[in-house]
Amino acid sequence: MTARSSLTVVLAAGEGTRMRSALPKVLHQVAGQSLLAHVLGAAAAGEGSQLAVVIGPDHEAVANEARRVRSDAQIFVQRERLGTAHAVLAAREAIARGADDLLVAFGDTPLISAETFARMRAPLRQGAALAVLGFHAADPTGYGRLVVENGRLIAIREQVDASAEERRITLCNAGVMAFDGKTALSIIEKIGNANAKGEYYLTDAVGIVRDLGLEAVVIETSEDEVRGINTKAQLAEAEAVMQARLRKAALEAGVTLIAPDTVYLAADTRFGKDVTIEPFVVIGPGVSIDDGAVIHSFSHIVEASIGKKVSVGPYARLRPGTSLGDGARIGNFVETKAATLEAGVKVNHLSYVGDAHVGANSNLGAGTITCNYDGFLKHKTLIGEGAFVGTNSSLVAPVKIGKGAYIGSGSVITKDVPDDALSVERAQQMIREGGAARYREVKLKAKAAKAK
Repeated sequence: MTARSSLTVVLAAGEGTRMRSALPKVLHQVAGQSLLAHVLGAAAAGEGSQLAVVIGPDHEAVANEARRVRSDAQIFVQRERLGTAHAVLAAREAIARGADDLLVAFGDTPLISAETFARMRAPLRQGAALAVLGFHAADPTGYGRLVVENGRLIAIREQVDASAEERRITLCNAGVMAFDGKTALSIIEKIGNANAKGEYYLTDAVGIVRDLGLEAVVIETSEDEVRGINTKAQLAEAEAVMQARLRKAALEAGVTLIAPDTVYLAADTRFGKDVTIEPFVVIGPGVSIDDGAVIHSFSHIVEASIGKKVSVGPYARLRPGTSLGDGARIGNFVETKAATLEAGVKVNHLSYVGDAHVGANSNLGAGTITCNYDGFLKHKTLIGEGAFVGTNSSLVAPVKIGKGAYIGSGSVITKDVPDDALSVERAQQMIREGGAARYREVKLKAKAAKAK
């Protein structure tokens, strides 16, 4: 059978005044992604799938986020806020193209899944005109009740209009709907505004479907999955649910979480095999951790790539653009940013490595600083393979430390250092510690090694 085409309309025009924030509601984040990004990620994609996002006036930031997540997103503006059905009809142009299935979702329900969207479409293939997503509420107060007879949905009864018997119903309306595309537009256009607020409510579609002699059904899901976000408290609740999901998925994939409830993950975190995460670790967006890596306690990682058998922390901070090669070691109180550290590099404690490329098997001693900012521009530090940088050294970028070079403790390097060179500070230190004969011996060895 030929696959049915679909159009998903995501309503994202709400101001979110109860969030007490200048940021549009759907741009608040759960697990490192906007609420809208989660919903768009669950919406159908690929051949035969269309996506429309309805935004409010002057919400270009929401449009930009939609396009960032889904380049195929069509943007429509709801100029006046006259109810959910009115919002859907802002995307009339897309609906009129006649996709087989029309799904209506909300941009503030980040926990909804692609599987649920797929389940909602299934009754449409069997001839239903409308499928409504429902859930059994622990406390149904305030929710619209789904009134079902003989397996068919006959009404959505709002709390204020419900009889005493209907108020005992715990099956509640989640708001998400799926329409058969052949009749969707005509049904939604029939919705009127004869109510106290003079608004057009999508829930009235159920009565219209029934009056037309068509079938409406309920698809059930968990209460957690359809949590809408209207306040910061609800945002925190959704975060907790999402974190529980992500931790469970990580554990099932073989990641060792020593104290799972203390670990924060992002929705896009990727793990290899035999990864260990110690307590109180925060992993933000854009992080991949390869096989056998260990992330020690109190580390914070964002937009970083961590190679095989890498050790990070405790108390390390990996900022965006960090890439750690296999076997690298980042110790306590080390910060990296826009830095590539190749295989076997050691930065064991109390250092800052920013805007840098560090060659394989180099060692950066305690207190090493790459001075990357001159007050106006950022500059690059290049450290060659096998270099040794002594403690409390400042590398003033732009600067290049050659392969195998040896930088003495307390050095301030402002000029490029050749391969296998000894800094003046290190040479003086060696003379003090072992005399001129020791200094000449080391220089001869370095020269012989270079000749090979």
